[in-house]
Amino acid sequence: MTQRTGPVRPGGDAPDLVTFDDVRDAARRLAGVAHRTPVLRSRTLDAAVGAEVHLKCENFQRVGAFKFRGAYNALSRLAPEQLARGVAAYSSGNHAQAVALAARELGSRAVIVMPEDAPQSKADATAGYGAEIVRYDRYTADRAALAYQLAEERGLALVPPYEHPHIIAGQGTAALELLEETGRLDALLAPVGGGGLMAGSATAATALAPGIRMIGVEPEAGDDTRRSLAAGHPVTIPVPRTIADGQAVDTPGALTFAINRRLLDSVVLVSDDEIRAAMRFAFERLKIVTEPSGASALAALLAGRVSPLPARIGVIISGGNIGPDRFAELLG
Repeated sequence: MTQRTGPVRPGGDAPDLVTFDDVRDAARRLAGVAHRTPVLRSRTLDAAVGAEVHLKCENFQRVGAFKFRGAYNALSRLAPEQLARGVAAYSSGNHAQAVALAARELGSRAVIVMPEDAPQSKADATAGYGAEIVRYDRYTADRAALAYQLAEERGLALVPPYEHPHIIAGQGTAALELLEETGRLDALLAPVGGGGLMAGSATAATALAPGIRMIGVEPEAGDDTRRSLAAGHPVTIPVPRTIADGQAVDTPGALTFAINRRLLDSVVLVSDDEIRAAMRFAFERLKIVTEPSGASALAALLAGRVSPLPARIGVIISGGNIGPDRFAELLG
């Protein structure tokens, strides 16, 4: 894959394929930088679901979400002169924090385009990592266009949240670690927003465990990937209104969709109430805190959305970035 040294428009000149070798290369680059997050088991969860469940807990990753994997993999490949100029990104929160921290780790600076209604805890954390934040209205403005214009004006490298091979390969290291620890799984569930986590995870998992069922999970209000798979091409829906802000995406990326169309077996949907129930279960029975998007794959399993039920299932808990007030509000 070629090194990006200037602004990159999402879906532009990126290669149309991410390979398992790319994921393994990302894992080597992330070794000693990203956390190798724990895989949790619970007899209570197994009994509730009726299967052996392995939870890959990316809520314990740096910045509290899987996004650090892709961001660091992408930024670490930029030329020193580009790092000196800085990077730009657009995100509702987790990718923003990931790019901000990766930039700080690599001696660069980050400018992040964030929606006005992004969770305050995520905005505060992003600023805390040293990033400049530029706000926009997610319901009326094109965030990618805003970020691309800003990157061109300032000479920054644009680091998209999912539509880039280095991002996708980095995210795939979560599934790589999971399968290295558990051995063969019959199915893997992961949340789908822009599709980068699933595209990377599917690339890794299908290489390590041919025949594994790859199951994506979306909120009912944000089923753009499910509709796109049914149509055979990316479709656009109204900006979703869901508690799962990390999955409030209106269309899948061209690159992520091309990979997911080839490797996904299905996409299932969960309601906001089912996500709340999964957050509560994780807190009360597993003793972990998840944000809504982070709990959506677990929600699908607990709500019985997976049929037929595999014997050994992996679930990616994608993140835990949520403030105490918002957490209490959602579960109160």
